Amino acid sequence: MEAHLSRAIDLAASNAATNGGPFGALVVSADGQVFQGTNRVTATHDPTAHAEMEAIRAAGLGLGTFDLSGAVLYASCEPCPMCLGAALWSRITRVVFTADRHDAAAAGFDDAAFYEYFESPSPGRREAMPVVHHPTDRAAAPFESWRANESRIAY
Repeated sequence: MEAHLSRAIDLAASNAATNGGPFGALVVSADGQVFQGTNRVTATHDPTAHAEMEAIRAAGLGLGTFDLSGAVLYASCEPCPMCLGAALWSRITRVVFTADRHDAAAAGFDDAAFYEYFESPSPGRREAMPVVHHPTDRAAAPFESWRANESRIAY
């Protein structure tokens, strides 16, 4: 564990020294393969290109699967809600991180608004970013198509 966390920190520090975000992550598969990622948000103009997301993408591509059951995500900093969601979707078994959200906030990366968004009751969410449920007659059509597709790949 220490070696993987140390590698995540090294990736983060190196990325920060070359104008990338100060975040690094590794996904270690159940069979010990290592896939790494660094924060590429500013380099790619992609707000989802967090280190954890990049490591998860690399692992999925490298292993040829979206199911990373048995894998561990090691991160230089506490993953944000988006990255935790990606870890859940990919079936990662465990997440281990070093710095926490407060350390990130002290460096100018304040994800507190995102944590508060998910932790707040619905009225608080509506103020931050409205999310509106607007039912339509065709809302279930994609799911009907999915169920009718006998060659679908469940995930």
